[in-house]
Amino acid sequence: MYDRVNETAYYIKNQTKLRPLIGIVLGSGLTRVVDEIENKEEIEYSDLPNFKVSTVKGHSSKLVFGKLGDKDVVLMTGRSHYYEGYSMKEIVFPFYVLKELGVETVILTNSCGGINDKKLKPGSICTINDFINLMPSNPLVGMNDERLGPRFPDMTEPYDIGHRAVVKKVSKELGIPFIEGVYAGFMGPYYETKAEIKMIKNMGADCVGMSTVPETIALNHAGVKVIAFATITNMATGIQKMKHSHDNVVKVANETSKKLALLIKRVVNSI
Repeated sequence: MYDRVNETAYYIKNQTKLRPLIGIVLGSGLTRVVDEIENKEEIEYSDLPNFKVSTVKGHSSKLVFGKLGDKDVVLMTGRSHYYEGYSMKEIVFPFYVLKELGVETVILTNSCGGINDKKLKPGSICTINDFINLMPSNPLVGMNDERLGPRFPDMTEPYDIGHRAVVKKVSKELGIPFIEGVYAGFMGPYYETKAEIKMIKNMGADCVGMSTVPETIALNHAGVKVIAFATITNMATGIQKMKHSHDNVVKVANETSKKLALLIKRVVNSI
């Protein structure tokens, strides 16, 4: 993987002179932050060597470089998922590329289901403070390349505690409720059953989705700091009474996207 990471990073460096320290990954329907970017430079995933294209509605597939407030950033406007048939290493490949480009902090976003209905509801933004990996594998399985990261990375604080303190401060300034919670990563693509949600709730998860965990593991492996925002687009099976639909997920995400974009912009310019 190391050689392919360098090949892709070399290609990108020849397309833009920007060397941002902050990367942002946009989940389903959470594209409003793109509108806040000035002096955009875009690269389609399909033009990048070794990059995979997302097949999921609500995800476009391009890198967007530019300025968000006073900071240079790079946005991933789509991500790959394990349920699409990609391998774990294919899913996390772009994050090692970001590290090679000089990115030091990545802000992950996702649209997901709420489990803890005492503090979460559709439209809530949850700052993830820990995760539970319920996927059948993780991206570090197999031979380790020390040039990418250590064999046994620590996960005591997978989401940077200092950055989470900044999120708390900024949320208060913006009048956005600051909610922290544990995210459970589920393989999908089917929505979880009532029995599975009961199990996940008993494990201590506050919300559940089909991404974010592999990325978090890889970024920690690479020594990149992580912030993660889970946008609650629906309550999980057995908690909400109506059936799930991806169209509704994207709809609620779009409605919440403006608030999330405001939060991200302020956080980016405060770290």
